[in-house]
Amino acid sequence: MLRLLRRALLLTVAGLLLLQLCFIGRIALMAVLDPRSTSFERSEAWRLASTGTLRWRQQWRDYDQISDYLKRAVIASEDDGFANHEGVDWDAIEKAWQRNAAAEEAAAERAAQNRPARPIRIRGGSTITQQLAKNLLLSGERTLLRKGQELVLTYALEHLLDKRRILEIYLNHVEWGEGVFGAEAAAQHYFRKSAAQLSAWEAARLAVMLPRPRYFEQQPRSGYLNIRTRTIVARMRNAELP
Repeated sequence: MLRLLRRALLLTVAGLLLLQLCFIGRIALMAVLDPRSTSFERSEAWRLASTGTLRWRQQWRDYDQISDYLKRAVIASEDDGFANHEGVDWDAIEKAWQRNAAAEEAAAERAAQNRPARPIRIRGGSTITQQLAKNLLLSGERTLLRKGQELVLTYALEHLLDKRRILEIYLNHVEWGEGVFGAEAAAQHYFRKSAAQLSAWEAARLAVMLPRPRYFEQQPRSGYLNIRTRTIVARMRNAELP
């Protein structure tokens, strides 16, 4: 019995190692080959196809064909330390955890006082590289195992690709609405222009949508969108490009 358990454990470990090698090999290829799709995109395509409404917008654009305004806006909004960290911003994760804990405590107090509940806005703390690792190769499930896998792939991306390439892949595959993926599709969908022609305000508007793109697609007059867009426009000038 003990021998069978050892064999099962060895097979499990060997399988996990082979999976990591497979992932790392795919990431290494991305240094020279543009990824055609991501795990998240494939799951979304399946979901939309199952509803009978598969409308898909996506078109690859090289790094120099994407407005610097958009690059700066996304960095300012999503990951202002992108050019300097090694994939994970532990300070940002700690701050996000503290904010989430404070929001949950405030919600509990309101409930105890029988006051109307407000939706809790959960903050992430994931860097651009972490988001790319998750969307490229992983499922959307929230488990400690998947989070650990995300960290492994994040460091693989940082060591095998340069920051410019990471940002290029991210901007071409991030979701910007229902069936809208990548900077070019987003620019055409919302502003009827190419990703290279986006203004500072338009770029900031798109960047602000990223945490909840499908929600904000349906709420274009959101007060939060307008206020946050102005904030990002002001912060963009300090965003460091790779």
